Formats: sequence, C-alpha cells, structure tokens
Amino acid sequence: MVIISHGLEGNADRTYVKGMANAHFSEGFDVLAWNYRGCSEQINNLPKMYHSGATEDLLAVVNHAEKDYNEIYLIGFSLGANLTLKFLGEQGAYKNVKKACAIAAPLDLKSGSLHLNTPKNYLYQRRFMRTLKKKARAKHAQYPELFDLKKLENIHTIYDFDDLITAPIHGFEHAEDYYEKCSAKNFLEKIQIPTQILNAMNDPFLTPKILNKSITAHSNHVSYQITPKGGHCGYPNFIAKTYWSEAFAVNYFKS
Repeated sequence: MVIISHGLEGNADRTYVKGMANAHFSEGFDVLAWNYRGCSEQINNLPKMYHSGATEDLLAVVNHAEKDYNEIYLIGFSLGANLTLKFLGEQGAYKNVKKACAIAAPLDLKSGSLHLNTPKNYLYQRRFMRTLKKKARAKHAQYPELFDLKKLENIHTIYDFDDLITAPIHGFEHAEDYYEKCSAKNFLEKIQIPTQILNAMNDPFLTPKILNKSITAHSNHVSYQITPKGGHCGYPNFIAKTYWSEAFAVNYFKS
C-alpha cells in the first residue's frame, strides 16, 4: 500500500496525486490518497484544521491501512512532504512502514513561508490566501470564538495567516513557535527507515536554506537528491507517459 499526502490547499483529486497513484497502481501497488481536514470540499466539524505538522492525522491513516497491509510506503508532496518526514521522525521505525519519498519538501517552514512573500511568488501566495481565508471564514462560522474575523480580512501573507489562525488554533504560541516545532529539518535525524527527499533547484517555493544537502548531514537513513530542474511537484517527462518523479518513486520503493 502506498499512502499519498498532498500539498497546501490540495486534495486527493489533484493531477500530481492521481499521476503518482496511477504510476504505482500500474506497478502492482494499492494506493490510498487522503484529504486533510477541510480539503475534501467539506468543512470538518472540529475546531482544528490541517497544518504542516498534523501528524496525528497521518498516524490515523497509517493505522487504518495497517489493518489490511503489512507493507506500507509513504509519499508526500510539499506540505505533505514535511508532514511525512515529521511523522517518520516522531515514530522512528514504525510497524509496517518500509520506505518513504518526500517531494518538493519545505524542510524549513519559516524560510519557505517568508519566501512566498517575495514579488516572484505574489500570484502563488495570493491564490493560497484566497482559499485559506474562505476556509477560515467557514471555520469562524462554526466557532466564532476561535479568532477575530476582522483581523483575518486584514492579512495578506501565509506568515500572518499562520500567526493569526494556524498557530493558536493548534496549540502553538505564534507562527515562529509553529514553524520551529513542525519543520521537518528538526526530525530528519530521528528517521529510522529508508527515506528519499527529492527537491528541484528551480522550485519557486524553496530557498537556499532548504536546498542545502547539509540539512541531512546527521540523518543516517535519509537521502537528499537535488535536481537542477523539476519545479514544484513537477518533473514532467514529455516523452514518457509518467512524470520523472513518478518513475523515481516507483523504482525507489521496488529497489
């Protein structure tokens, strides 16, 4: 069983998720692609939402899969990559999880968040903020005491959203506390199963701090491959039917 975790404001129906699922299914793997809280076009009932460190939800999915599978492989994209790596660091060698692959991994959340607030990433951040605010308004309708709605309308960056919404709702003091406690870079050393990180130099969301192999220097089970091209969750192959990253993950799990 391959479990696929999507990126920020994504879902199990995104092209990159379905492509990765199809690539593995055609090679004999069963696949489970899951939606984070509020990402299935239906708002969840509890006050909490999803975030980069919500590993308790991934743990629930893995435990569900283990009822029927004794070999489990994890794939995470972007936010899902950070989530997957943090989960592995917390759990160590966890039951039937054999290998993992993290693609477009924002290993340092603060660095990545601030990088979104640069001119070249203006359109990306604007798109994220539009859907995040929509979900936050729906959550406020359920729980008006969670945060000040007027303050929500006055913020325009992911950092400010995390400071006002993500951090306090999920038990963190502020955005800085959230980033420090949930960044995958702080969990890599504790990972105890073969894990591959795949990032691209031309990924618009990643920074020099993230694209630095020394970040995995003390991780005995983590390999970090940085390619010149590939974009964010990309790696298109215009000749083959599958993306290069899809073939990469399949070959890694089968090797």
